[in-house]
Amino acid sequence: MKLAILSALNAERAARRPVVVVTNIESGAQRLVLGKDIGGDPLRDVLEKHLRSGKSGTEETPEGKVFLTVHVPAPRLVITGAVHISQALAPMARLLGYDVTIVDPRTAFASAERFPDIRLIAEWPDTALPPLNIDRYTAFVALTHDPKIDDPALRHALASDCFYVGALGSKKTHARRVERLKAQGLSDADLARIHAPIGLSIGAVSPPEIAVSILAEITARLRQAPEPKP
Repeated sequence: MKLAILSALNAERAARRPVVVVTNIESGAQRLVLGKDIGGDPLRDVLEKHLRSGKSGTEETPEGKVFLTVHVPAPRLVITGAVHISQALAPMARLLGYDVTIVDPRTAFASAERFPDIRLIAEWPDTALPPLNIDRYTAFVALTHDPKIDDPALRHALASDCFYVGALGSKKTHARRVERLKAQGLSDADLARIHAPIGLSIGAVSPPEIAVSILAEITARLRQAPEPKP
C-alpha cells in the first residue's frame, strides 16, 4: 500500500469515518474511497452494500475483479437512563460489539454496582453528551420517562447524524413528547426520526425482552441504507 493511501486511511479511521480500499486483483492498483464520496463513485452499489455489512470481500465490477477492504468505526450505543431495561440492554449490546455509554444524573441509579464494566456518566445530558461526539455510527436511546432528562438528550441526538434514535413510551406518551419538542423548535422531519414506541413489535413485556426488541431494531437500522438527514 502506498504511503499516501495509508496516511489517508489512518486519518479517516482516527476520525471515525468509513473508508474502503479498492484493490484491483489483476493489476494490484489501489485507490481509497472515502465514505462521503461513495455516492458519486462508479462502484457505488457494491461499496454501499459492503459498508452496510461492514465486511470486506471480492466483487466482479466494471473495473474488473476487485477486493474491497472495508474500514468502518465500531458502533456505539448511548443510553439516557440507568434503568432496568438498560441493565439488560447494555451487556447485550456489548456482546454485539457496541461501545456502550449510559448517561443519567441520578447517581442512585447510575452506579457501578448496577452496571459493572459499563461506562457511566452521572451528569445531565447537556453536559454529558457533547463530549461524546455522537456520529453516524452511534445509536441513541432515551429510556428514563423523565422529560427533564430525555428531551434535551433527544434534541442533541436529533441534531447529529446518528443512525438510530429511539425513545421509550406508549403512543400517547410519545405524542406528548412530540408536542413538547415541537414547542422547542424541532421540525416534523426531525421528530420523524424517533423510533417510538421503541423497539420492534414482538410483544415484549419484561425488561430483557424489551432490550431484545430495541437491539433488533437498532441492528436493522444499522444494516439498512442510512436515513436522510432533515
